[in-house]
Amino acid sequence: MTTRRHFTTIMAAGVASLTLAGRALADTLDDITKSGVLRVAVPQDLPPWGFVGPDMNLQGYDIDMAKLIAAKIGVKLQMTPVTSENRIPYLQTGKVDLIISSLGKNPARAKVIDFSDKYAPFFSGVFGPATIDVKTAADLAGKSIAVTRGNIEDIALSKLAPPSAQIMRYGDNQSTISAFISGQTQLICTDSSTTATIMAQNPPRAPLLKFILQSSPCYVGVNKNQPALLAKVNAIIAAAKADGTLNKYCETWLKQPLPADF
Repeated sequence: MTTRRHFTTIMAAGVASLTLAGRALADTLDDITKSGVLRVAVPQDLPPWGFVGPDMNLQGYDIDMAKLIAAKIGVKLQMTPVTSENRIPYLQTGKVDLIISSLGKNPARAKVIDFSDKYAPFFSGVFGPATIDVKTAADLAGKSIAVTRGNIEDIALSKLAPPSAQIMRYGDNQSTISAFISGQTQLICTDSSTTATIMAQNPPRAPLLKFILQSSPCYVGVNKNQPALLAKVNAIIAAAKADGTLNKYCETWLKQPLPADF
């Protein structure tokens, strides 16, 4: 039979274990500060977010963001290249402290990790030269638009475009891009990363944003129950937005200013 004293001892041990576990999670920011190293999961083959530059070093929007957070915390940055599949497991198993890898937020992910405030825009939209006046879906009447067949942009555009819009569907992204650059279509419907890649090539027909179809911003991924670390990251993001740093990153890597409503 379990005595009252034995039961009390078991309960005390359990409470102590939970307290220690909670402290370990809550003190992650302290651990980072004491170790002098921030470990961040980043992309390495996903321009313009993270990729290997001519100097063989990682560069991109996410790389700049990781460098900024490490600098503001006052520690060295250790970047770990990840894929879309392993970035969350790396965070959950303690291989990294943060995910900065064009990470979108959805209900399934929110069950297992926490998210910072948004730090980068990621959106699908209609783009085209400055000479073409388009501000809304209604303005697509009579216009030709290149889009990759069957992707999310094609589905969204098909629902919004007026009947007289000429939606020109292509089998892959490169064909869609080529059609727009060569002038086969007046406009292109794609995502902000793709247009940034086009802009980096300095084409004669620059794809400027006309309007957004759907938005899915990027967030920093943080393990559950780390309020101090999450608050610190959010404070850094807020300051970067206020002082123009995020706008600079957008113009450098996405070739567009930070959206006014961001």
